[in-house]
Amino acid sequence: MPLLRTLPFFLILVVGGGLAVGYLTAPGTWYEGLEKPAFNPPNWIFGPVWAVLYVLIAVAGARIWLRERRSNAMHLWWMQLVLNFAWSPTFFSLHMIGPALVIILLLAATVIGFIIASWRVDRPSALMFLPYAAWVLFAGLLNGAILTLN
Repeated sequence: MPLLRTLPFFLILVVGGGLAVGYLTAPGTWYEGLEKPAFNPPNWIFGPVWAVLYVLIAVAGARIWLRERRSNAMHLWWMQLVLNFAWSPTFFSLHMIGPALVIILLLAATVIGFIIASWRVDRPSALMFLPYAAWVLFAGLLNGAILTLN
């Protein structure tokens, strides 16, 4: 029952925050004009992938909050959220591809750190972050390739 009371807050924070950041920093003509690598997925993929990942991020955050809210895992959870929400404005709004790459590499390290830290606290939360880690590492590769090509 505590999860059912806590989860809505985390869903609103993460999914709502992600939607707001995405709406405010939607890719425009600048992004369309960039050279992209051959492995760049079609634009329609990003929305559904992030929707699923944001739900997983929220559930993992709520679970850790209920178990050990002052833990290293929870601190890493908050750090990843800040870095996650910072990437889009840096890349899409400020057009700062290099600093965005730094942010996404820090995000990847934080996500992996969360997986390690939460493994002992709540293994399902750690497992929920595995697809997130894979996607962020892929996004980092994509960001790096765009930086190189432009």
